[in-house]
Amino acid sequence: MKRQIERRVPQWSCWEGKILSRKRILVTGGAGFLGSHLCDRLIEGGAEVICLDNFFTGNKRNVAHLLSNPHFEIVRHDIVHPILVEVDQIYNFACPASPVHYQYNPVKTVKTNVMGAINMLGMAKRLRARVLQASTSEVYGDPKVHPQTESYWGHVNPIGIRSCYDEGKRIAETLMMDYHRQNGVDIRIVRIFNTYGPRMAVNDGRVVSNFIVQALRNEPITIYGEGTQTRSFCYVSDLLEGIWRLMNTEGLAGPVNIGNPNEFTIRELAELVIEMTGSRSEIVRRPLPQDDPVQRQPDISLAKAKLGWEPAVQLREGLKPTIDYFDKVLAEDAATAG
Repeated sequence: MKRQIERRVPQWSCWEGKILSRKRILVTGGAGFLGSHLCDRLIEGGAEVICLDNFFTGNKRNVAHLLSNPHFEIVRHDIVHPILVEVDQIYNFACPASPVHYQYNPVKTVKTNVMGAINMLGMAKRLRARVLQASTSEVYGDPKVHPQTESYWGHVNPIGIRSCYDEGKRIAETLMMDYHRQNGVDIRIVRIFNTYGPRMAVNDGRVVSNFIVQALRNEPITIYGEGTQTRSFCYVSDLLEGIWRLMNTEGLAGPVNIGNPNEFTIRELAELVIEMTGSRSEIVRRPLPQDDPVQRQPDISLAKAKLGWEPAVQLREGLKPTIDYFDKVLAEDAATAG
């Protein structure tokens, strides 16, 4: 039976195309999981979009449907190096976001975060463009405050194996604020909590994609420790609406938490994925990796108050199109290999 692969996410409720009409927008990391969905929404809103990606973790498959659109162009480029384009807004999403990928070349990860932010801020300063930095809940590290508010400074190991990403994003936030205070650059900072949905990579290495792929293959599902550590999972359409609202709200530089505050243990997620896929997978335990956060849950009071935003898609609802997407991709990959 043919499955529905990717559900169309809801249209933005109050940020219609008039906001983006004729705007020229740069999306770095635009062929990645989040970046490609963002490109879709910006095109739908009437913008001209330049997608910048070096294709380390991005995939042309994610934006193939946009290549014939006259309002979309794609450029292969690494934001560690400067680039000159004329734009009105910049969304800086370029950086591997999963431990498997950002630990593959940690020095390059730091450079992407730091040099990439400097290059995008320099462009924004020159053009008087608004720039949004995709930061992360990882800036909170293994938090001692729960749930995490934007005022919490975090508990991060500066010399651990995750530091290339955690500290890289923290420095990017520092650069954003310093360019804002010193040079008047119009900035936005969003702290993104665990996000999932179609177009995640099969080898992404994050917990939702790992569990779904293992379940669809009927392989053992790997949890670390007892599986009692918690995460809050936000569906991609909810995340992007929050980011859209932040970018187009005046007078709010951030940082602003965007995520789903409903908290689940890793074991609960594994059990739900097994149930929804009808998998024969068994759950197996492995030792906890270094610096793995025990709890992660956003306080979204600021987003509610200033953006009128809160998530609408709950975990079971969002997992269905995500599972369908991976089912299709694994079948395609198997057919190609065969």
